[in-house]
Amino acid sequence: MLEIAYELGSFALQNGAETGGWDPEAAQHLASAAAAIAVGLAALGSGYAERGIGAAAVGAMAEDEDLFVRGLILTVIPETLVILALVVVFLV
Repeated sequence: MLEIAYELGSFALQNGAETGGWDPEAAQHLASAAAAIAVGLAALGSGYAERGIGAAAVGAMAEDEDLFVRGLILTVIPETLVILALVVVFLV
């Protein structure tokens, strides 16, 4: 992941040096790539959090079926991170 960020930064610096300033098209591509990386990392973090929460929720529901709603709500909470990341993408 760091290699991708390094390559994007190098591309931006080389393009700026060649043209004597920032190219608006290149800046838009760079912003789109940064937004894609942000959404990808948010989805990765959300999936990692849901892994533990989902396992605990299924275990709790196996013992007591009344915990279904609470387990469902706790499983959905990390997914809001991805939704907020998508909102940021559309704002950029």
